[in-house]
Amino acid sequence: MINFMWDNLFRKSDEQQEVAEALRQTFVFQPLSRKELGFVQDTVHVRVFKPGEVIFRQGEIGVGMYIILRGALDIYIDHAMEEDVPPRAHMVTRLRAGDFLGELSLVENNSRRTATAIAAEESLLIGFFKPDLFEILERQPATGVKILLRLSEVLGRRLKETTMKVTELKEEIRRMNEKV
Repeated sequence: MINFMWDNLFRKSDEQQEVAEALRQTFVFQPLSRKELGFVQDTVHVRVFKPGEVIFRQGEIGVGMYIILRGALDIYIDHAMEEDVPPRAHMVTRLRAGDFLGELSLVENNSRRTATAIAAEESLLIGFFKPDLFEILERQPATGVKILLRLSEVLGRRLKETTMKVTELKEEIRRMNEKV
C-alpha cells in the first residue's frame, strides 16, 4: 500500500536529476549557477528516440542543439560521387552520452544541417532550441549571455579544428602530387 500523505512531492524524478546533471556537465551550460541551470532545465525538451530513428537530416533547417543523455547517435554525411548518381551516406562518427551536437543552429539564421543524425540505439536526448535560447535571453539576459559566450567558444574551437584538418589535407594532397 502506498501512503501518498507521506510521499515527498518535491523530490525530483531520476530523469529530472539526470537532466540536471547532464546540463551541469555540458560545456555550454557549465558557467551557470544552480538557479540558472534550473531555469534552463525548465525550458529544455527531453525525448526518447528509437534505434534507427532520424533526429535530423543533412540539409534540413536546424532549430537547435541536442545533448545525449543516454544512448548513441550515428552521424552521416551524404556524398554524391557524380551528378547523376544518388548520394551515398558515409558514417563520420558515433556520439555517446555527454556529447552534444547541432549548436551552430542556435546562432545562425536558417542554418542547414551539415550531417544526418540517427539513433544507433534507444537514446534519450535533451533538446535545446532557438526559441528556448530567445526566451532565456528575454527573461534572464545575464544567463543568456553566459550561454552565448560558451556557444561562441565551442564554435571557435570547432572552426580551429576544421582549419587545422583542412591544412593537413592540403599538405597531404601536395605531397601526393609531388610523388606523381
